[in-house]
Amino acid sequence: MTQITLFKKENLEKYTLVEAFPGIGLVGPMVASYIVEKLKMEYIGYLDSALFPPLAAVHNGIPMYPARLYKDEKSKLLVLTSEFTIEMEDIKEIGDVILDFAKKNNIQKVISISGLPSESITNTAYMVSNKKNTVEEAMKKLNTIKEIEDGIVAGMGGYLITHANDVEVIALLVEVNPLITDPRYAETAIKALSSIVNIKISLDELEREAKLVESKVKKMLKDAKDAHQHYNRLQEPTGPSPYA
Repeated sequence: MTQITLFKKENLEKYTLVEAFPGIGLVGPMVASYIVEKLKMEYIGYLDSALFPPLAAVHNGIPMYPARLYKDEKSKLLVLTSEFTIEMEDIKEIGDVILDFAKKNNIQKVISISGLPSESITNTAYMVSNKKNTVEEAMKKLNTIKEIEDGIVAGMGGYLITHANDVEVIALLVEVNPLITDPRYAETAIKALSSIVNIKISLDELEREAKLVESKVKKMLKDAKDAHQHYNRLQEPTGPSPYA
């Protein structure tokens, strides 16, 4: 069973939910790590599933679920991120849970952040939405935003935007070099996000803390991957099968 669980009852009406799972360029988790810290967002719940590896994330000595939901009441912002990569075959089930959660809680928008492989990085953010007005308004506020008129949106963002019947979904893609993790990708995404959500975060601090954010996200994902691989090895049979 896959579900989002809140630690207590929350009024999330008219909030914006940002889906920031790891992907190409690690744009999502870099954005999540930075804004959760700078906005001092509250850890309000978690996403759990039998599909997930059996992991616990430990931060400052406190065990946490590896896929967590954070809230900032002032900006009416939610951030959903994880410390492991969501497998392609699991996107449908998890995407349906996210959309169902958004609908039940009267969440206003869902924004999926991901990387767009590119040979040349222009610090441009590309958007597409099932409600065109949102992208048009964002483009008026920030000239580094462009609408996706033709192309493909893959992964969680692609699934959410095509299966959202009652919730507005925006796919936000940032140009990335697939071989390089650069915190400037997060800067581009946060600027674009700020054109939709009322958040004020100093990007000067992102520049100063760029390497720290990058190394933190890379270590987080590596630790989760190593732990999952170790667990899988422990499950492998060590002797001849009694059924051979």
